[in-house]
Amino acid sequence: MTKFNNYPARLAIALASAWMAMAAQAAPTVTRLTPPSELFSSGQAAPVIARFLPGQRFDLQATIRPDDASKQITSAVFSVDGKTIAAPVALKTCEAACLKGVPANATLASIRAFSVDKPGLHSLRLTATQSDGQTVTAEGNFEVVALLPGAQKVKNIIILLGDGMGAAQRTAARIVAGGYAQGKAIKPLAMDTFPVTGMVKTASLNSVVTDSAPGMSGYVSGNKNNNNEEGVFPDDTIDPFDNPRIEYLSEYLHRTQGKALGLVTTSDVFDATPAANAVHTSNRGAGTGIVDQYLDDRGLTGLSVLMGGGRKWFLPASTPGSARADRNDYAFSSTDAHTADIVKRWGAAPGAMDKDRNVLADFQSAGFAYAADKTALDSIDPKKTDRLLGLFALSNMNVALDKIDGRRNKALGVGSRVVDDYGFPDQPMLDEMTTKALAVLDRQKNGFVLMIEGASIDKQAHNMDTERWMLDTLEFDRAIALAQAYAAGRNDTLVIVTADHECAGVALIGGSRVSDARLQALVREGGGTAIRDAVVGVYEQAGFPKYKISADGYPETTDIDNRMLVGYGANSDRMEDFRTNDRPLQDSQQPFVKKEPLSVYPAGPMARDAEGKFMITGQVPGDSAVHTASDIPLSAFGPGAYAFTGVIDNTDVFFKLAQAAVKGILPPPGWTGGSAQSAKAP
Repeated sequence: MTKFNNYPARLAIALASAWMAMAAQAAPTVTRLTPPSELFSSGQAAPVIARFLPGQRFDLQATIRPDDASKQITSAVFSVDGKTIAAPVALKTCEAACLKGVPANATLASIRAFSVDKPGLHSLRLTATQSDGQTVTAEGNFEVVALLPGAQKVKNIIILLGDGMGAAQRTAARIVAGGYAQGKAIKPLAMDTFPVTGMVKTASLNSVVTDSAPGMSGYVSGNKNNNNEEGVFPDDTIDPFDNPRIEYLSEYLHRTQGKALGLVTTSDVFDATPAANAVHTSNRGAGTGIVDQYLDDRGLTGLSVLMGGGRKWFLPASTPGSARADRNDYAFSSTDAHTADIVKRWGAAPGAMDKDRNVLADFQSAGFAYAADKTALDSIDPKKTDRLLGLFALSNMNVALDKIDGRRNKALGVGSRVVDDYGFPDQPMLDEMTTKALAVLDRQKNGFVLMIEGASIDKQAHNMDTERWMLDTLEFDRAIALAQAYAAGRNDTLVIVTADHECAGVALIGGSRVSDARLQALVREGGGTAIRDAVVGVYEQAGFPKYKISADGYPETTDIDNRMLVGYGANSDRMEDFRTNDRPLQDSQQPFVKKEPLSVYPAGPMARDAEGKFMITGQVPGDSAVHTASDIPLSAFGPGAYAFTGVIDNTDVFFKLAQAAVKGILPPPGWTGGSAQSAKAP
C-alpha cells in the first residue's frame, strides 16, 4: 500500500531524471549538406546526386543548428575521403540573413571553389563543434566522372535550345513547313536530318516538372538545380546571389582551354535559359544582378557575344523603360567571409547596388560592338569585331509571326500593328542573329561554346497561341540549319538540338474538316457544337493540312482551309476558335504593358476568341498552360554525335559535351554519321 501511494512521486522523479539525461545528450544538428546527396538525405548511398568533372569547381556548404538558442557553432571541418580539406572554412551566423524557419543562431559553413581531380565516388564529411564542446558529424557523397581516352577534340560546341519544345512541337513545325504526301513527310526539318536522336529526362532537383533555369543549367553544369535557380545548389539564406556555386561548361572550358561563350536568344537576355549558362543565382528574376554578372564576370565565362531582348536592364533606373533596381541586385561584403570568398576564391566581381549604372555603355567600353536593331546588326563587320552585344527590344523580342508580318507589311508600304505597337519594327530573326554570332565567334582561336535559344516556343505555348509557337519553331529550325551548315563545313564542331522541357502538353489532335471561310461563319454562330463538333476532324478525317510557304520561309497564311488543330494537356481555361490571333497576349515583362497600345492587348486566354463562345476547360488553375514532366528529344550532329543516343538525363549531356571538348569521343566501329564528309546541311 505504501509503494502504491509513493508511486506518483517516484514516477515524477524518474521522468525528470530521464528529461535531464536527454537534455544532457542533446546535440547540434546538420540540416543541410552540400553538394546534395541521398546518403545525407535518406541514408542511402545511391543514386549519386552530385557529379563533377575532374577539376570542376563547386562549393561545399552545410547548415548547422545548435541545440538551443544560447549556444553557437564555433568551428567546422570538411573532409573528403577521410582527409581534412586545408582550405579555410567560412562561418556565417544566420541572424536576419537566413530563410524563415532557420533559427537565428544557425551557422552556415562553406568552402568555395573546391575541386577534386581523382575520378570515382568520394565521401564528404562535415564535423562541427558547438560552444559547449559538443560535436556533430554529417556524411554525404559525390562523384567525379572520369574523362576517357578519345579521338580528336572538338573545338566548338553549339547548343540549340528550343525552349518548351517537345516532340509534338517538332512534328507540328514539320507539317507546317513541308507537309505530307500519302503519309510521307515531303521535306524534313533541319533538325530531322541530324544523324542521332535520343530522349532526355528533364526533372529538376526538387520536382519532376522543371522550369527553364534548372532545365538549362543541367546541360551545362552536370548537376540538378532547384526550380528558379541556375548554376547553384540551394541554401538557407535569403540572398539570391550567395548560394553554393557550380562551375559551368563555359567557365570550365574558358579556364582550361580559353574558349569563348556566345548567347543568342529571342527572349530578354536576363531570362533563365541564357542566364543559366553564365550566371549564378537562386532567383532567375533578379535581372539587375544577372545582367551585371554577365559583364563583370566575363573573365570567368569568356562571354563574347550576347544577343536578344532585355535593354531595360542595361539602362540607368532614371531612363524611361528601365527595370534596374536595388531589390534585384547584389553586393558582396568584403567583411563577410561567406560572400567575400566568392570574390576571393572564384575570382568573381563583388557587385554593387548600382541601379543607375549604364551597363550598355559599360559593355561598349569593354570593347563590345553594339547593335540596337537589324540594320545596325547588318552593318557590323565580323572581321573587325570579336565582341558583340545586340539588344533588340526592351524585354522579350516579338515572335516570328509578328516580325514576319511586319516585314511583309513594310514591303507593301503599310504598318504592322504588333511590332509597331511595341516600338521595335526592325528586329532581326533568330537565324540572322545566328549568322552574325557564328561569324564573330569564328575568330576565336581556341573555339567557343554557343547557346542559341528559340525562346518563345515556350512562351507562346504557355499562352496556348498555336500559330505563334509553330512559327517560332520554324524560326528556330532555320537557325539550326545555319549551325549545321557551319559544322558540316569543318570537322571540329559538335551541334546538339534539344529543349529544357516540354510546355503545355501539346497534342496534334487532327485537322479542320472545313474551309477557313466556313470556320469563320461557324465562329459567328458560336458554341461548342459549331466550333468543335462541326470542325474537328480526327483519324482519317484529319487528312494532311497543306500550308503554302512564302519565299521568306514562312507560311503565306496560317488561316488555311482544313488547318491543323492542336490541343493542350496542361492547359488553363481558354476561349478557342481555331483561328490565328491577330495580336499576342499581353507580355507582363514589357515595361509599358499597362500603357496604350499594349494595354489593350488581350490580358489572358479567356480574353481572346470570345466571339466564338467556345470555352475549353483547363486542368490547371490560373491563366497559363504549364510545363510538363515529359521526356524531350535531343538530336546531335558532328564529331561525337553518336554518344547522345538512348534515354539519358539532362545532366548526362554535360559530361558528353565535356568529353568531346577535353578528350574527344571515339566513335564505334564503322561510324561515319555527322561528320563533314558524311552529312550535308539542307
